[in-house]
Amino acid sequence: MKEFGFELRVCAWAERNWPHGGRTSTAIVARQLGTRRRRWDTLVIETTDADLRGREPFGEDRLDSDLLHVARHAPASWTYYRECLPDPGYPWRYVREAIHRADDRGFVETRRDGNRIEIRRRYRYPAWAGRIVAIENKPDLDASAARRLAEQLEHDVALALADEIWVATTATDEEIEPALLEAMPVEVGILSVSNERGSWDCEPIWQPRTLDVSAPGTRILDRSAGGPRDMSAARFEYADPGWKHRKRLEIAERAYERGWRSYAATMRPDCRHFELEDPTGPFPWCAAKQREQTAAECSGSCADFEPEPPAWRSMGWPIEGGPGRATKRLLDRKRQRRR
Repeated sequence: MKEFGFELRVCAWAERNWPHGGRTSTAIVARQLGTRRRRWDTLVIETTDADLRGREPFGEDRLDSDLLHVARHAPASWTYYRECLPDPGYPWRYVREAIHRADDRGFVETRRDGNRIEIRRRYRYPAWAGRIVAIENKPDLDASAARRLAEQLEHDVALALADEIWVATTATDEEIEPALLEAMPVEVGILSVSNERGSWDCEPIWQPRTLDVSAPGTRILDRSAGGPRDMSAARFEYADPGWKHRKRLEIAERAYERGWRSYAATMRPDCRHFELEDPTGPFPWCAAKQREQTAAECSGSCADFEPEPPAWRSMGWPIEGGPGRATKRLLDRKRQRRR
């Protein structure tokens, strides 16, 4: 199976089974998220039902960094915005724009006192995002792939932006899984993914260490002068806890908006060959290729792409607007259910 299909199944498993280890929280799962320097295949945001209810009044769309600045610091009573919001470190005109966007979103109220804009919150922004778990998916973890991945994981462990780091790889028939023998950082957990009689399951075969996300992180800039373990030759800089906290909130907000079933936004469900299979996902299927397609393959440039006939889009129930729109509505309903 290609990495895209493998990734979707790891996401589906995580949504059904996370958190593990006896914790009673719930989880939001997203894919292909991270920072400008690093993007993870699968992200699990641990939260609670009560915290998700507290997040609901802020809308289904994410709060970007500017909106988070307003939402987190808006006062309960009318106050001039420069007196209640911390200095953002960038021009205040961008803060004013964010205040008006927050007013449009309905979680902040504004009024004018002469030339002064006063604000007050309608809802308190909750600390809804708990632990962040990052999973790197490598279905075929051979020795060369493991060496390349190990360096990325060392960066992840040093920065400690996520609470846990995992690698998910395909299970083998070996008595000892080969992934356990690779030179991975000991802080990284390993998930063994198996498909027995069509049922996908993941088994933790190496438990990760919990990273200290509240401490300063180390951002490795260059280590080419030394060997793979020679940190004395590396160039690095520190990431302060405040930056890490803000970045974790931004990642959690993007995960809240997107979910992992947003793959339809980058594929062509309006193609007559696009189908969904397996209700546990559901997962995309191409009737023309008779296999699962990747997101890169499923595009308007695909040789098998055929737009839905106009007659399909004019049908009524149960596929009003055509199968493509019905697919998007189905995936969106499943995403809403998790929020």
